[in-house]
Formats: sequence, C-alpha cells, structure tokens
Amino acid sequence: MKRGAKKTNVERILQMAAIPYTTYEFDGKNGQLHAGEIARSLGFPPSRVFKTLVTENVHHVNAVFVIPANAVLDLKKAARAAHEKQLAMLPLAQLFPLTGYHHGGCSPIGMRKHFPTFIDVSAQTQPTICLSGGQIGLMVETDPLALARLIPAVFSDLCQSGTTL
Repeated sequence: MKRGAKKTNVERILQMAAIPYTTYEFDGKNGQLHAGEIARSLGFPPSRVFKTLVTENVHHVNAVFVIPANAVLDLKKAARAAHEKQLAMLPLAQLFPLTGYHHGGCSPIGMRKHFPTFIDVSAQTQPTICLSGGQIGLMVETDPLALARLIPAVFSDLCQSGTTL
C-alpha cells in the first residue's frame, strides 16, 4: 500500500518538533485489527506497540490513555492518574467528532484539542514505541520520552495486572 508524499498530521507534528520517527504501513482492514494483530503484522513485540484509548468522566470530560497492545486499561488506575472518581470508555460514535480520528487510527498526537494524556509506565523501558500515525494502516515509531514532552503526557501505571490480550 503506497500513501504517496502526503503526510498525516501526526507526521507533520513530529517533523515540526524535530522528533525522529519511522513510519510503518500495514493492511488496517478498515480499523478491524486489534493492536496485538498490528504488532504481529509489523514484527514488533506487543509491549512496543501502543494503542490510544479515550475516556470520559460523568461530566463528559475526556482523558487519553496510551497503553501496550497486549494490555487492558485498568479504569480505576486510569481514574486515579487523571484525578477523577470514575472513568468510562468513550462511545465509538463520539471518537471522530471529538478527536478527529477514526477507530483504528486514533493517535494521541494531533487530536482536535488537547486532553489530559497518560502513557503507561512500561513505555519508559522501551527505546522506541509504535503508535498510530493518525490513519488506519499507519504506525509511527518514536522515542516515548520525546512523545511525552511533545503532547504533553504523564507516565502512570495504567494497566490491569496479569492481564494481557
């Protein structure tokens, strides 16, 4: 699959911030692949491929969580990190209007507006991580510390213990 010379917002933002990155294209199956399948298709361990999840509190205030492909977000840990009493996953129908990204192509970089963003602490142990490049079928690999400074994000323990996909 060839994208041509047109860059996504994610790529433009990383380039403008002078943050090195590598792009990877894959058959996104219209957003129907889960992050673990994407990791396998790219030849990366699931611990280095991260997915972006958007939540909301009871007042519909949003927060973004970036976790490994093989992990499950612990909503209690996420709520603690975000200083909220309770969080729920954002309904998929609200993802595009809120973030500008479709399911399967959601990136913490370049959303329509900034939301409090949290990256799982495991990213700090990786030299680079892969995350959505802002469209289905595109991933970018970059330094997690540079990513956290760019968006900005806080590293937190976010995943359910002992639970992998």
